[in-house]
Amino acid sequence: MQSCQRLFTAILLFLSVSNVLAQEALLQNVSLNSKILGEQREIAVQLPKSYFEKTDQTYPLILRLDGATNMPRESSILNTLFEAGSAPEVILVAIENTDRLRDLAPYVNEDPRGPLGQGGGADKFLNFIESELLPRLKDQYRIGDFKVIAGASVAGLFALHTLRTKPHLFDAHIAYSPAVWWGEHKTAKALTKFMSDTKELSSYLYMNMGSEHIQMRQVYDDMLADILRNKPKNLELVTDFFPDVPHGLTSVAGLFNAYHNLFLPLVMPYPELKDGVSSIKNYYKRVSEQRGYSINAEEWVMRELGYFLVRNEDFKNAIEVFKYNIELYPEMASAYNGLAYAYEQNKQYKESLKQVNTSLKLSKEGDDGYDVYVNRQQRLLSQIKQSN
Repeated sequence: MQSCQRLFTAILLFLSVSNVLAQEALLQNVSLNSKILGEQREIAVQLPKSYFEKTDQTYPLILRLDGATNMPRESSILNTLFEAGSAPEVILVAIENTDRLRDLAPYVNEDPRGPLGQGGGADKFLNFIESELLPRLKDQYRIGDFKVIAGASVAGLFALHTLRTKPHLFDAHIAYSPAVWWGEHKTAKALTKFMSDTKELSSYLYMNMGSEHIQMRQVYDDMLADILRNKPKNLELVTDFFPDVPHGLTSVAGLFNAYHNLFLPLVMPYPELKDGVSSIKNYYKRVSEQRGYSINAEEWVMRELGYFLVRNEDFKNAIEVFKYNIELYPEMASAYNGLAYAYEQNKQYKESLKQVNTSLKLSKEGDDGYDVYVNRQQRLLSQIKQSN
């Protein structure tokens, strides 16, 4: 009995140690001697769970400003979204601060309500990110083309500055309660001018605001109103207002909405189905771009989209969707049965019979759906006989 207990204890210890080692392998530290900044910077890198299993896969990058203290909750929300099929696995990178205001504030502050004379190094810090950090990460890790930058307060201000000065460096910009009052509102003014001057901008911007003092709220509200009036084509803008959430908690409050609205789920939502097959192809092209590898809708997802169109009596697009499903999954009996369903609902019984006969050729008794195919075949034969 004691030997069994010792063995059980040893197994638990082995599993515990293995889990710790696995977690340590996924969380790595990178030291970078920056010539641009003239100092050594420490970077924390959280790799996705599948990183060492899928050795040929690339992953989106999320660059989280303000260091690794934000990493646990960011990672937790993103993992929850991934498990629900609502976000890809990502490589999460956090930059540790040395002089936060110097690096993140775009302009020197002259407002007596804040730290006078500080800030102004954002362009140099952004140059460090573009010219030293991102190339180093790209060389060391399998980072795809889709990149996100996120920050709160003055780091949120830096995210807005990045969108204005290097709009194509990142695909998405997340600014939790950005400190738009800083530096006589220069960043806010520059951003609204940039939006007014820019006709098209393929990017995503999330901003939120909590229970800030009235002056900051006024600057933010005016900036947002200007952006909404002059929003460039293809800019996806998502905003939240949390009237009872203090400044330091707006990143916690906005985390889910920021990423849930950014990343496209694997299951295409019905409202996206605006133009039949072309909208499906376009949607999964965008999903593929976000995730870093080519991906199509699963067969059952395609059928559900087709069923939705049938329910709305859009038989033309429904039939095209079901045909596209067969093109993608020519060996699956259920794909042909979906087309048979659309034809039957549109009273095209002979066409429906051809499709369900193919379903029966591709399946056998006992398979899922087999009885449905048999019943449809018998029903169609009866309908065709009655119409003759």
